[in-house]
Amino acid sequence: MTPALPHDEFFMRQALELAMEAAARGEVPVGAVVVLDGKVIGRGSNAPIGNSDPTAHAEIVALRAAGERLGNYRLPGAELYVTLEPCVMCTGAIQHARIARVIFGARDPKTGAAGSVVDLFAEPLLNHHADVTSGVLAQTCADMLSDFFRSRRAAQKAARSAHADSHCSCRPDPDLA
Repeated sequence: MTPALPHDEFFMRQALELAMEAAARGEVPVGAVVVLDGKVIGRGSNAPIGNSDPTAHAEIVALRAAGERLGNYRLPGAELYVTLEPCVMCTGAIQHARIARVIFGARDPKTGAAGSVVDLFAEPLLNHHADVTSGVLAQTCADMLSDFFRSRRAAQKAARSAHADSHCSCRPDPDLA
């Protein structure tokens, strides 16, 4: 793990804006930006639900945009800012793109592949190793995720309650009993 740099919060705030856009679409709020030479060259927000695409994680979307912009799938020297610790799939894509540095906000204790569950960036058998900086605006990133899932659980509970109170065919009508 490498320490945060002065510009890290600036770019993480851009990733947070993209995460908010994902949440507004009903997607898990994760945002990512790819930066090269101090300029954003790729942006992405989670879109697996809307795109019916399990690979449409924010990191993958941002990497695709950066690759298209540069006309190359390799992005040496680039930095990737993401609000949530990358998963195994995204870590593999980051390594194939030859990203130099990964900066993330919140840890992911269930699927994080940058140290929480596994650390693929430190795996000696793999041929590319990005520098990793964790915890940039971590609380803000974590709070956004917690708020999203809290809201989703409340909506699901309200829907179940409304369904239980209705006179649908899955529940006998008490007046007919």
